Amino acid sequence: MARMHTIGRVKRIEDAKWNVQPGEFNNNIRWHVGHIFVTMETFIQQAIPAYEIVHPEWVPLFIDGTSPADWGDDAPTSDVLLAAIRDQLDRITNFLEGKMVGDAAEPLVIGEDIMTIADIDDLVQFIAWHEGAHAGVIYALGRVS
Repeated sequence: MARMHTIGRVKRIEDAKWNVQPGEFNNNIRWHVGHIFVTMETFIQQAIPAYEIVHPEWVPLFIDGTSPADWGDDAPTSDVLLAAIRDQLDRITNFLEGKMVGDAAEPLVIGEDIMTIADIDDLVQFIAWHEGAHAGVIYALGRVS
């Protein structure tokens, strides 16, 4: 559900707004879409190491702490990112079939012991929440830019 909301949201944003970064924001729409993609890829692999990350070259562009100011010409286009988040949903859903019950190979620790997520199902729920939070920022950026 979160992914369908994100796709619907970003499809309506004109390409010219994807790189705008108002002074009040740390990143732009392109970064948030890439971050949603990369976060799902890396968290799923952390939980289930057999999962092979798609577009591993994007991780250094979109992981926490990164910025569009550091990209140069390496960032994927809005069309490429939109296609990637569309494809990712079915690909990961298929990969997770029959694997949702049980502990992650490596729990996700958020902050300094603020929260630890050890169960795969709980991790997937966190990923959906995380995406929804970034979709809200994407919405705000689309309105102010």
